[in-house]
Amino acid sequence: MVKALQYIGQIIAYLCFAIVIGYFSSAPAYIHLAPNKALVKLSLSHAAQHQTECRRLTAEEIAELPPNMRRPLDCPRERLSMLVELLLDDELLFHQLVQPSGLARDGSSTVYERFPVEPGAHKIVIRLRDSPRSTGFDYELTENIELAPKQNLAIDFKVETGGFKILQ
Repeated sequence: MVKALQYIGQIIAYLCFAIVIGYFSSAPAYIHLAPNKALVKLSLSHAAQHQTECRRLTAEEIAELPPNMRRPLDCPRERLSMLVELLLDDELLFHQLVQPSGLARDGSSTVYERFPVEPGAHKIVIRLRDSPRSTGFDYELTENIELAPKQNLAIDFKVETGGFKILQ
């Protein structure tokens, strides 16, 4: 009798668990993006210039180093912060000074941001500064785009391909 009650209790517990899992697999409905919006994604990972230039070591400094560490140049690893701006129809959507990754601040600076926007014709301006200059930008792209409802527009950055690239 006790064994039968244990089995019935176990069946009821499993059934309740299955019902909860079944409900949450289809409801409540998750809306990724409103049907009357488009999405602009800014996604880039870039290593800015080094904070200081490499310095040539003197013969005495090289001789003081252990044999396996001897090299002609001393190049600090730390990189500059990267300034990124995104404007849509002359409205500033994103402006951030992005720090380099890594314990020694020697890695890439990474940005991933999403902006729901109204569909239609827009002027988009993307700017990036990765050098020690205090004004202006090293890379800039201005482009007129047409966004449809539910469209995803991605903005990527690769130095090898000339800078910013808009993927529609």
